[in-house]
Amino acid sequence: MTMRAATLDDLDAIMALERASFPSDAWSEAMMREELASPHGWYVVVEEAGRVIGYGGLRAVGGATDADIQTIALAEGFRGKGRGRTLLTALLDEAARRGMRDVFLEVRADNPVAQALYVSEGFAEVGRRPRYYQPDDVDALVMRVNIAGWIARNTSDPEVCT
Repeated sequence: MTMRAATLDDLDAIMALERASFPSDAWSEAMMREELASPHGWYVVVEEAGRVIGYGGLRAVGGATDADIQTIALAEGFRGKGRGRTLLTALLDEAARRGMRDVFLEVRADNPVAQALYVSEGFAEVGRRPRYYQPDDVDALVMRVNIAGWIARNTSDPEVCT
């Protein structure tokens, strides 16, 4: 597995994963193109054998103290093997490098696997957006992690330090 910065050349592969991962509410190609080109965004892709199998994105506006994880997606056959955590960690590391204090995200209320990943990394629910995901009428859980706390937790974990 290799991780690298996403480029506009990855747009087709990212969009194929986007549509497969979020069939009812995938971002449009134009929205994703804007995200990849934005100076406020930081997107990465994960490759296996030269094939993009996942991506993730962070939005961190210069001068702000908080950032948003925009998206994380993996091809179905590669889920549950730690790659989502690797993507999440890379996004949080970048938020720390950019001096962010807090990172927020929205996750579908009907996605307990993603929620468990976020909770395991220190995210806590801070709100709910009713019927956020359309056309499915699914609520979004708004979650937040404090970056200083996340760093302290991960650097004091003996498994992380070895």
